[in-house]
Amino acid sequence: MPRLSFPTFAVALCAMLALGAPPATRAAEPVLAVAYAGSMGAVMDRALGPAISRQAHVQFQGRGAGAFALAHLLADRRLRADVFVSITPGPIEVLRKAGLVDVAVPVASTQMVIAYSPDGPHAAAFRDAAAGRVAWYEVLRRPGLRFGRTDPTTDPQGRNIVFAMLLAQDYYHQPGLAAALLGDFQHNAAQIFAEPSLLSRLQSGQIDASSGYLSAVISHKLPYIKLPAQINLSDPAMQRDWYSRVHFSITGADGRPQQLSTQPLVFYAALLKNAADAQAGRAFIELMQGEQGRTMFAAYGYGAPLGGALR
Repeated sequence: MPRLSFPTFAVALCAMLALGAPPATRAAEPVLAVAYAGSMGAVMDRALGPAISRQAHVQFQGRGAGAFALAHLLADRRLRADVFVSITPGPIEVLRKAGLVDVAVPVASTQMVIAYSPDGPHAAAFRDAAAGRVAWYEVLRRPGLRFGRTDPTTDPQGRNIVFAMLLAQDYYHQPGLAAALLGDFQHNAAQIFAEPSLLSRLQSGQIDASSGYLSAVISHKLPYIKLPAQINLSDPAMQRDWYSRVHFSITGADGRPQQLSTQPLVFYAALLKNAADAQAGRAFIELMQGEQGRTMFAAYGYGAPLGGALR
């Protein structure tokens, strides 16, 4: 192996210092582990994660998936995280019952939309629906149209699209609309995909349209159809007298039937009691609640946090 002369070694050392700390220094930084609803991938990976890494000098390690699936993994101690960010209160309640969470604070909100492929065979019809020239649900009835959604067993979004369709059939006076568009609510392999891959499948043309949260759809720069407030689950004022009218049942992981009800489309953040780095976890929640975090959320299509803390 050739030996470096002293001048050559000195130049190499200066170059390393100019480029920044070597990998060993980065590896020495503590890890901030965050489990979050899968639809939040873009804002976590591109904005919030890098921001907390700079501010708290930590390595941000995020894991996105269906919020109920993550909550059960955390509750069973098969997954460890410092912070959990959920959509809707339901997954937070799983952790509260497991003794892992005392309080969760709202950090953002969203609404249900129908996203569609801009280059798919039905794109023109969806553009007409987005402009109000045709009914969006009639476009979804088209033969051969491939619609995607997530699993209502493990993911709140999978539940929320069912609720939205049930509300739509009442709002538009279209009996049976939800079943006609979704088939079996819980078991439909042609429609149900893992949340982190759903919009990617839409972007790649594997499906023609999908359910989506407005925040995630904007983050992925996809076209979408905005739904009325009576359907999109965004207005807490409609919860008691309108949204709460719809229910459906699934078979839970324990084999027992479970009746589901609507919940606010609010993102909640909680520090877990078994957090390895509680200080960094609190700093991350403060970032999301603060002006900088709200600006980041807004840039990725999220609405302001709604309601109070969950206790």
